[in-house]
Amino acid sequence: MMVRAGCNNFMKLGGFIFASVCAWYLGSLLAYMIPEDSLASTFDSLQNIAEKPKIKAPPPKRLKCDHWSPCLPGSYAYRILSGGGLKTFAKICFEDQLLISQENKNAGRGINIAIVDYNTGKLVDAKYFDMWEGEFSGPMTNFIRNAPQRSLLLMVTHDDGSTKLTEDAKKAIADLGSKEIRNLRFRSSWAFIAAKGFELPDSIQREKVNHSDKKKNRYGGWPAEVQIEGCIPKNEQAQF
Repeated sequence: MMVRAGCNNFMKLGGFIFASVCAWYLGSLLAYMIPEDSLASTFDSLQNIAEKPKIKAPPPKRLKCDHWSPCLPGSYAYRILSGGGLKTFAKICFEDQLLISQENKNAGRGINIAIVDYNTGKLVDAKYFDMWEGEFSGPMTNFIRNAPQRSLLLMVTHDDGSTKLTEDAKKAIADLGSKEIRNLRFRSSWAFIAAKGFELPDSIQREKVNHSDKKKNRYGGWPAEVQIEGCIPKNEQAQF
C-alpha cells in the first residue's frame, strides 16, 4: 500500500512539473509572437476603460474691458474704475483699450479724463488734473469745454479730486449731466461718463460715488473703489 501511494504522489508531481513547463513554453511562445508594443497598448486600453472619463470645460472667454457680460454687436464697451488707496491708480478702458492707467503712465492724483470720438471710437486726448497740489481747475475746465462735438468724456478720481476743484470746473462737469460733482468730499471715489453733442441712452449708468468715511473706509483715509461699466450703441442710436 505504501509503495502504491508513493507512486501516485510521484505521478502527481510529474504531472505538475509537465503542466508548468507547458505553461512556460506557451507563454514564451505568445510573448515572441505578439509585439511588445501591442501588449503595452492593450494594457493601457484596459486601464483607460477602468478610469472615469474626464470632461474638461472650455476656459471662459475674456470679454472687452473685462466685462461680466458681452455687449451687443454695434456697441462700444467701456469700464471706468476709480483709484483705491495710495498705490491703486484709476483706470479707464474703452473698447478693450486702456486709455488711462498706471501701466500707460498717464494716471495720477486728482481727476482723470479721457475724451473719445463717438463716431470712430478713437481716443482724442487723455489727461489727469491734480486737485490737491497746484492750480489745475482752470486747465481742466478748458480741457472739458474744448472737447469736440459728438465726443464721449469719461472721468474718474484717484486720491483727492475735490480740494481745489473750483465752481467753474464743477459747473463745466455739471453741464454734462453730473449730479454728484458738487457733492464730492475729500478723497471721494467718483466715476462719470458723459456725451457732448448727443444724448446717451437712459439705460446707461452714468455716475457713481463713494464718499470718504473713516469708520467704513477700506484703505484707512481712502474709501473703496467705484466703477461703472456698460455698452454704448454706436452712431445709429445717437440723438441730437
